[in-house]
Amino acid sequence: MTPLEAAAVFAAGVGAGAINAVVGSGSLITFPTMLAVGFPPIVANVSNNVGLVPGGVTGVLGYRQELAGQRARLIRLGAASVIGSFIGGVLLLRLPAEAFGVIVPVLIAVACVLVLVQPRLNAWLAVRRRPHPHGGPWLWLGVLGAGMYGGYFGAAQGIVLIGLLGAFLDEDLQRVNAAKNLLSLLVNATAAVLFALVAPVDWGAVLMVALGSAAGGFLGARVGRRLPAPLLRGFIVVVGVVAIVKLLS
Repeated sequence: MTPLEAAAVFAAGVGAGAINAVVGSGSLITFPTMLAVGFPPIVANVSNNVGLVPGGVTGVLGYRQELAGQRARLIRLGAASVIGSFIGGVLLLRLPAEAFGVIVPVLIAVACVLVLVQPRLNAWLAVRRRPHPHGGPWLWLGVLGAGMYGGYFGAAQGIVLIGLLGAFLDEDLQRVNAAKNLLSLLVNATAAVLFALVAPVDWGAVLMVALGSAAGGFLGARVGRRLPAPLLRGFIVVVGVVAIVKLLS
């Protein structure tokens, strides 16, 4: 990377860390940025995943008060996240590289739609919630599926998790968001260990994303709730469309 490209990846990491702490979908910023500076899709994906782990840590620390009292639930759901992430990471490494180029534009498009409809989705789910202390077996299976998605690609896994947790848990949104941050961190960390051992990771890119996402996760947990949600969603969708165009061109 040139110094300018490294700065762009760092700045994308800051934005991704902040967005992940508040909403999710930070990969819709870092992944297309890494494509734009010339990284192949698989290298960009695995390097992005590894680099976002520090941002997940600072995001979780910023929400530690909202995590109080959720230990038993998160141990149960965390197991689903770890198992799902490992499966998704193996699929990424085992499937042909050409499959990634076909699958990921679809996943990004779905992620963009989820970003746009999140407020309506959460409102629809809220009136249909069937409370259970740990969410029951359907939530566990849903978190397992979200973990597989996160291990394979991961953009907007946070939005998927917020929808699932909000539907099955009788909790306030901030506590749901705190749980989402921890489960997302477990997914990213599990995939990161796998990728660091056997995948084509670019450690220079990892460093830039890691430094940026760590700062962004801290800032997002502190001030991200004050950002205008429509503006944030619009920005994420624009970046996602750019990523789809880049992958299909």
